[in-house]
Amino acid sequence: MEVTRHSVQANGLEHAYLACGDPKAPLALLVHGFPDAAPTWRFLLPELASAGFRAVAPWLRGYAPTAVPTDGCFQNGACVLDANALHEALGGGADAVLVGHDWGARIATGAAVTAPGRWARLATMAVPPAPVVATAFFTYAQLKRSWYMFFFQHPLAEAVVALNDLEFIDHLWADWSPGYDPLADLPAVKDALRDPANLAAALGYYRATLSGIGLDPRYQEAEDACAGTPTQPHLYLHGRTDGCMGADAAEQAGAFLPHPESSAAIVEGAGHFLHLEQPAEVNRLLIAHLIATGGD
Repeated sequence: MEVTRHSVQANGLEHAYLACGDPKAPLALLVHGFPDAAPTWRFLLPELASAGFRAVAPWLRGYAPTAVPTDGCFQNGACVLDANALHEALGGGADAVLVGHDWGARIATGAAVTAPGRWARLATMAVPPAPVVATAFFTYAQLKRSWYMFFFQHPLAEAVVALNDLEFIDHLWADWSPGYDPLADLPAVKDALRDPANLAAALGYYRATLSGIGLDPRYQEAEDACAGTPTQPHLYLHGRTDGCMGADAAEQAGAFLPHPESSAAIVEGAGHFLHLEQPAEVNRLLIAHLIATGGD
């Protein structure tokens, strides 16, 4: 299946995206996180298309080639409205499904909560439901893993992260997915963040979350929804050796997925970027969950 690049206006912003599959098929929206970009879904896009979906992977707001919003808003709530607006702009129906990784997990959750009529099923990875994160975040082990979030609040963060062609990102990937070689992945990630405006945008997600910088009341309801509980069937996946969010916390995720068709699983032999490290197993689990509503 061929993957092609397009762009569309949604929520007042020009969004670039990758697509694969029949444009008339049920929409599957794939939302990436940090530090990442739409090509992170390179293994999943054609598999979803073969399973009967129109798979679409946008670059998040502020990640090149998607536009940097002029209002400087990077809170999760803004991205939730982006996702729901993309559903509208792309002609999605009630059979559309969502997949989110890292920041994309929070965004996809918020979209599913705020617009349950748009999204039939949900799958998230690498960031567990909000109650699990809230509990884990106040442990020494998780605070140690999350040091970068606090560093990003510092005004020197842009300069440090940009050094040596974004070498900082190389180290994050190495820490978060031990033993994985991201040689095929990092060029696209760095292309999305190399421009200072794009890098500042990506750090803006963290500054909005921890320091309240750039928060806009227009997005507050959608922001709150990111900590909500979706009513749709929900699959949660986490890599066993994830160096960003410990698997010990993620093992509690199943208790916060109340729908009877929801489930959680730890993927062995994978870290934070589990969909790249173990694509066959992750794709199998995702498609088995999503196909129940959206595919043929």
